[in-house]
Amino acid sequence: MISVVLDTAACRPRPMPLSETLSRPHRAVLTLAREMRLSYLPPLMVYMAAGISGLTAIVGTFFVKEYLGLSAEFLAALGFWAGLPWALKMPLGHLVDLVWRWKGWLVLAGAGLIAIELLIMIGLLSSPEAMGSFMRVEAWYVLAVILSPIGYVMQDVVADAMTVEAVPHRDDAGRPYDEDRLKAMHTTMQTLGRVAIIGGGVLVSLLNVGMLGGAAALPEAQRVAVYVTVHEIALAIPAISVSGVVFAWWLRRRQRAALIAQGLAPATADARMAVHAERPPVNWWVLGGGAVFALLSVGVGLGNFRFGQEGIFALSMAIVLTLIWRLTRELEPHARQTLIGTAVVIFVFRALPTPGAGQTWWMIDELKFDQQFLAVLSLIASVLTLAGLFVFRRFMAEQSIYRIVGVLTVVGALLALPIIGMYHGLHEWTAARTGGIVDARFIALVDTALESPLGQIAMVPMLAWIASSAPDRLKATFFAVMASFTNLALSASQLGTKYLNQLFTVTREVRDAASGAVTVPADYSQLGDLMLLSVALALVLPFLAIGLVRLAGLRSG
Repeated sequence: MISVVLDTAACRPRPMPLSETLSRPHRAVLTLAREMRLSYLPPLMVYMAAGISGLTAIVGTFFVKEYLGLSAEFLAALGFWAGLPWALKMPLGHLVDLVWRWKGWLVLAGAGLIAIELLIMIGLLSSPEAMGSFMRVEAWYVLAVILSPIGYVMQDVVADAMTVEAVPHRDDAGRPYDEDRLKAMHTTMQTLGRVAIIGGGVLVSLLNVGMLGGAAALPEAQRVAVYVTVHEIALAIPAISVSGVVFAWWLRRRQRAALIAQGLAPATADARMAVHAERPPVNWWVLGGGAVFALLSVGVGLGNFRFGQEGIFALSMAIVLTLIWRLTRELEPHARQTLIGTAVVIFVFRALPTPGAGQTWWMIDELKFDQQFLAVLSLIASVLTLAGLFVFRRFMAEQSIYRIVGVLTVVGALLALPIIGMYHGLHEWTAARTGGIVDARFIALVDTALESPLGQIAMVPMLAWIASSAPDRLKATFFAVMASFTNLALSASQLGTKYLNQLFTVTREVRDAASGAVTVPADYSQLGDLMLLSVALALVLPFLAIGLVRLAGLRSG
């Protein structure tokens, strides 16, 4: 439960100042730990599997840079297609509501797709010639990139629904919890979900630091063997998510047996445990719209049409907005305004374009950031993001999304400046005046440490609001549709990144595998302008969105 300081005069919760919140992180940790329930564990296991997915990210970056001739623009476009499966949360979420009892099978199907993706990457690393005899290596890589998010989105939809099921509606004596208590438990559940995802990231970062140490200096065969081992360990990811479903099944059987042992009839025990009072009617707008979207996306993607990505994005946005319009009719006007205002601001915040892969290539080539150092940065980011969820927990619960996004926008823009400064030689200037202490790695470490805790803050309040305020019989559908909307923002971000990379050309050196001749020379001359423009957009667009939704009279969660 979220603790508050009571204003006895007004008899309502009084927000604790942010400075006091930051001075008591240990209390936030202890409070969250006390509120942990065994029923929360199954969805947390599925979420943790998603966090562990980052295990292969660093290896994948170096694999693309060293063995594939894909451009930064192509990778941004591929990122767009890889993000589209998250829009499939619409029909999948409604499907979960329709087949609530059997939703665990979707986790099993998703785990199978994740395992296939990992096996493809293992084959590309260990036997590229054999894989290339069936299909081009680049085509195999694209297939793996597309399969992975499909698997994860299937698992994520069920995990969202499992969080609703994990929060009890009655106490041990069978008395229903009041609305405030339920809201507090849902906030705790969603916070723990972020903790599980980031905690998985911490684990894989620790593993990467150990396994990738000295990898840059190894002979190619040994370095590839390390990459293969990392992907083999990643096969634990689908096993963990499947274990969460099995554990949830066992807990429900145990709970049902306990209720029957108390004297309840089996039918009464089932009704007491039921999250859905009744099966919702089939919403053909959701199922049909999602199916049409999926088929058109596949067709346009395979057809390689000009402006195909833009067309699919416009279509998907139209479908999602239509579904939001129809679903929000289930809400009261006040709740409808709150949900729409919150979703629009978070959409813009997540849709900001980035410099893309070229910035990472420049760090590897010019700043000499190797595999282990990137793993160290990832570890710092994961640990401090996890700490930030505890430190800023009260801030997330008590501040409006408008204020949260405003703070994150300003801080994010400020923290992007050191990287731009290093492009112009900041690290050389500081190293010369500090005896080499404040070099590029020192600046990157400090910058990552300051930026990391802010990454997950914006999403928790919206997820908690949906969990507590959406209609009971449509929880999974609301989760899925609103998540589809905010995840489309990531596709918009990839489109923006592609446009920026068309405007500013950034290339790393590419050599022919057979002859060793340079086919594409390295060129980072336009990277500085690319980074400056991306920071300017990141500073302006969120505040513009906040101003527009306030003018429209929309509320914030």
